[in-house]
Amino acid sequence: MHKVLIIDDDIELAGLFQEYLTQEGFTVDVNHTGASGLQNALSGAYQLVILDIMLPDIKGTEILTRIRLESRVPVLMFTAKGDDVDRIIGLESGADDYVPKPCTPRELVARIRAILRRTQSSAALSQGPIETGPLKLWPEKRKAGWFDQDLDLTSTEFNLLETLASQVGRIVSKNELSEKALGRPLARFDRSIDVHMSSIRQKLGNQPDGRSYIQTVRGQGYQLIKE
Repeated sequence: MHKVLIIDDDIELAGLFQEYLTQEGFTVDVNHTGASGLQNALSGAYQLVILDIMLPDIKGTEILTRIRLESRVPVLMFTAKGDDVDRIIGLESGADDYVPKPCTPRELVARIRAILRRTQSSAALSQGPIETGPLKLWPEKRKAGWFDQDLDLTSTEFNLLETLASQVGRIVSKNELSEKALGRPLARFDRSIDVHMSSIRQKLGNQPDGRSYIQTVRGQGYQLIKE
């Protein structure tokens, strides 16, 4: 049974989602302040955190940044409906995905299960590490290495890099990346993949000639350079 933490100051809405998720087989705790939510998010007791971007005491993005300093727990953010700025800021801060408010409990459950499914499926299917050039991935441990150094990735970043590494040298479409890394089809005008890829590129750095290890192929997708 997966444990989920909801951090949201909207008592009525958080209670609604808690009740629905409980009926769907999850164990759910709720915190209504950022301070208490941050403490629990870092406890290691939860498989996923749902975090509202607007909280009265600490901004959701600040909480997310502090979580990412210590934990790779998947984080699903509540963002304002139609506010692309909130979504991008959340993703850039290390969120794995987002759900715009208001949303239906059914959509929330679908997003949660998609993240958890991707987190667990690679480990279940893995027969060993994936190695290509300086990159080494251990799906069963959700661990990544880059030039023999630990590579700190969020859950979704790991999924994306794993997808590219398993097809190194091949162009992988954004839709395929969205399906495999986020567990959902790519929506029109959705920039989630682009934002996650930008973060991965920053963590990998550039090749000696200045080129990125991950190439954008306009109109087609992304490609991990084969060395």
